[in-house]
Amino acid sequence: MAEISALVLPFFGLILLGYGAGKVRKLGEESLGWLNFFIIYIALPALFFKIIGRTPVEQLTRFDFILTSLAATYSVFAVVFVSGRVFRRNPVGESTLQGLAAAYGNIGYLGPGIAFAAFGEAAALPLALIFAFENLIHFTIAPAFMAFDGHEKRPPLVLAKDVSLKIALHPFILATLAGFVAAFTRFEAPIAPQTMIDNLAQAAAPCALFAMGVTLALRPLKRVPEEIPYIVPAKLIALPVVMYLYMSAFGNFPAVWVETALLLSALPTATNVFVIAQQYDVWRERASATVLITTIISVLTVSALLYLLKSGVLPIDLFP
Repeated sequence: MAEISALVLPFFGLILLGYGAGKVRKLGEESLGWLNFFIIYIALPALFFKIIGRTPVEQLTRFDFILTSLAATYSVFAVVFVSGRVFRRNPVGESTLQGLAAAYGNIGYLGPGIAFAAFGEAAALPLALIFAFENLIHFTIAPAFMAFDGHEKRPPLVLAKDVSLKIALHPFILATLAGFVAAFTRFEAPIAPQTMIDNLAQAAAPCALFAMGVTLALRPLKRVPEEIPYIVPAKLIALPVVMYLYMSAFGNFPAVWVETALLLSALPTATNVFVIAQQYDVWRERASATVLITTIISVLTVSALLYLLKSGVLPIDLFP
């Protein structure tokens, strides 16, 4: 267990450092602007381009893995969404945010650092595939469902065009596509540009985790949302369990791919859920609180999952 703690705690420690910095220096959220720009538009795209561009071509077309991962993620989303609509009588917008809070993990900020530390560069491809395609669906689901709730005022064709452009032009997606092209063409950058890409990629995870901590500090927990008792177990326990069952039942994937999928599914709610809530002015405070609470609790749950995987207690394939 000491090995697992040594693996996990440095990453959550970076979040804690950022949180402490945000509390000590009473800066506004706009002060994070350039750091977030560096992370989202430069460092993380460099990371994804690097890892995908170096991946063997034959491994880039495992659509069975992508579909299995998406099916698990959106099974949990559907259950939480329907629970919000049917049992709690919540509006479509609130139910959508609750579903995303239970299904949309922090795979962009936390995912790369922890996955590479735990499983090495072999985790790069499954991580990139899950990131690219899950974000593709998340970015589509949010505005589409908000349209049903009346929060999306754009006409359907304009909405479809805007969503398509947002997806196509997102820096993570562009970097992933560039990585695919590099892999298929066997492109190798000259030494100087490649060194710069490597340096940027190494900076991505530490900067992202620190920025996440500062962001959490700037959004104090005012009250515990009443939805927390079912969203937290859904995100941190149910989703990894469902992912494990789906990966075992519907595919024959390499062990590190299954481990990476399980780890990513166990990560806390993504800060993008708060961004979406803020964009539509729906469930804002509760989204922020959910990100904070799941992040704190995930220190224990992610550590427990890594222990089960690393110790061999949890078989990779439940139905060999």
